[in-house]
Parts: sequence; C-alpha cells; structure tokens
Amino acid sequence: MFERRLYYHIDWALLAAILALCALGVVMIFSTTADPTRGASHLYITQLYAIAIGLSAMVLMLAIDYRAFADKSHLIYVGLLAALVYVLFFGSTQGGARRWVTLGSFNLQPSEFARIGVALVLAKFFGENRGAPVWTDLAVGGALTGLPIALIYREPDLGTAVTLLPVFLAVAYLAGMQLRILGVLCVCGLLAAPIAWTFALKDYQKSRISTFLDPSQDAKGAGYQQIQARITVGSGGLTGKGFKQGTQGQLRFLPVAHNDFIFSVLAEEQGFAGVLVALGLYLFVILRVLEAARLAKDRLGSYLVLGVLASFTFQVLYNITMSAGLAPVKGLTLPLMSYGGSSMIATLAGFGLVLNVRMRRFTN
Repeated sequence: MFERRLYYHIDWALLAAILALCALGVVMIFSTTADPTRGASHLYITQLYAIAIGLSAMVLMLAIDYRAFADKSHLIYVGLLAALVYVLFFGSTQGGARRWVTLGSFNLQPSEFARIGVALVLAKFFGENRGAPVWTDLAVGGALTGLPIALIYREPDLGTAVTLLPVFLAVAYLAGMQLRILGVLCVCGLLAAPIAWTFALKDYQKSRISTFLDPSQDAKGAGYQQIQARITVGSGGLTGKGFKQGTQGQLRFLPVAHNDFIFSVLAEEQGFAGVLVALGLYLFVILRVLEAARLAKDRLGSYLVLGVLASFTFQVLYNITMSAGLAPVKGLTLPLMSYGGSSMIATLAGFGLVLNVRMRRFTN
C-alpha cells in the first residue's frame, strides 16, 4: 500500500501536464457544444465527472504496488474478456454498434480498459521470461493480444481494437524481439491486407479508406467528415477565431466535433498557437513517460509503462493526423481531451500505473 515517503517521488510535472490537457479538453468541449440559443450543454459537466472518477482510479492504481496488479494480471485479463463477451450479447446498442454496458445513467465501454489489461498481462508474461523472446513466446503474446482484439472487432469497433497492437509490439520489442521478426510480421501484414479487405472489412470501413484517398468522390457522404475536418483546421490561421467563435464547430458543420474531432476545433478557435501548446503538452507527457520506463527498477515496470505509452501515443498521433485530414476517419478519441467518460477513466488509470512505476523505483 501507499507509504508516506513515496509521496516525494510522485512525478508532479507529469501529473500537471495531464491535468492541463484535461482542462483544455473541457474548455473545448464547452465551446464546441454550446448552443447560441440555449446556452452551454451539459456535456462538459459530464466530462468533469469523468475526470473526477478517472482521478480516483488513478489514485487507486497509484496506491497499490504495480507488482501486485501484475501478479493478478491473469484475473484482470479474464475479467476483461468476460466483460467483452457480455457486451457482445447483452450490451446496449448505439449507432449500430454494441459497445456499452449501461450502469444507471452512465454507459461504460469495457473495450477502453482493454489496453490496461493487455499491458499488464503482457508485461507479466514477458517480464518472467529470460532472454530474447522466441517464436513460441511471441505466439503466446500474440494470442493474448489477439483474443480481445477479435472480441472488440465484433462489436464492431475496429479503431479501439487496433490500439492494442502497439501494446504488443512495444512490449515484445523491449523484451528483445529481433528486428527481422518485426520485419517478417510487417510483410505478413502486407500480404494479408488484400484478404482483410475482401473478407474482414465491412462496406463502411472500405468506404472510409477509399474516400480518404479522394474525399470528393462522396463529398456529402463518407468523405464529408474528412473535408470538413480539413476546412476546420485550415480556417484557424495563426491565432484562431477565438473562444466560441469557430464557425465549423459552433454551427455543427463538423459532426461529433466534441469527440473525434476535438483537435480540429482547437485548431479553428485557437489557431496554430493553440495547436503548438497542445502538441507541446502531449510531447512533454510522452517524454516523461519514456523517462519513467527508463528509470523503472525492473523489467516488469519498464514493459508495463511502455505498453501504456505505446497505445496512448498511437491514439494521439492517429487522431491528430485524422483531424488534419491526413488519415482515414476512424472513431478514435484524442486521449485526455475528447469527450468520453470510459476513455478518460481508462486513460487516467493507465497513467496511474505509470506514476506507480516511477514512484516505486527506489523501493525493494
């Protein structure tokens, strides 16, 4: 449990940057969802509740030694799989996808917590092995990652499922996976791409990819979001249009701006200057987490931190490039800023593990 002397080893700078990104997200959600005729929406209040719950989860993950979580990682992993199976049969459906478990007035999305569960079980598995992983180790690690990916894909939620791949690759690479093996996996992925296009991807997913290459071919349909995202980002200029003055977000030209495209609204209202501030905060968070991985007292801690970081970094990079119209539109939130209770809670809980590893680097 938490000891008072550990208080002095908490990375307060990392925590401050995380809270700054959360605050920036709340401000942008407030601006984006405000109705000129009816005033502010309640969504920013909901986001504040999610941040409060997320900080509570962070404290919980911080208070208990991360090695205790790793020792119980198999139980956490099984519980995660059970929750994902439950969602497939009994989850609530929104927008044609069955992804949520209704808990009173709150919808919990178990797939958002898959990254933590997979990071824990992979860190424990590879941390117990000595030497570089062989093919059998990679096969077991791939199976541990692939099972939740398959369940999440069935919801369907390809975007969240893909975020588990960086966790596996990062942990396996840090554990000593040879680059030639990574090259073989990449070649296999390229060879499997035509098969996935034919049999795995749904029509709307194929449409998103094809319209990314040429959004004008369906400017009022599948390519609409991408076109509007580019317009939104480009219209901000150097200093932006000002708080609550953006036309694309305020007038609802950009769909779900408070969620998937919160970065586009930031670029429109705060301009290039605001974008630099946000990117600077994200870069600072990533570098501090990398330092936590370097300073970890054992391989388990390093693997766990890097697993959490890999998924976080992938989400940040993909959402930002998507918001700028440089990647196909996919339902991936921008961590710490986008509206979404489950995403916020899971992200803050993951950072709780990161702070946990860094804080306990001097303990026995």
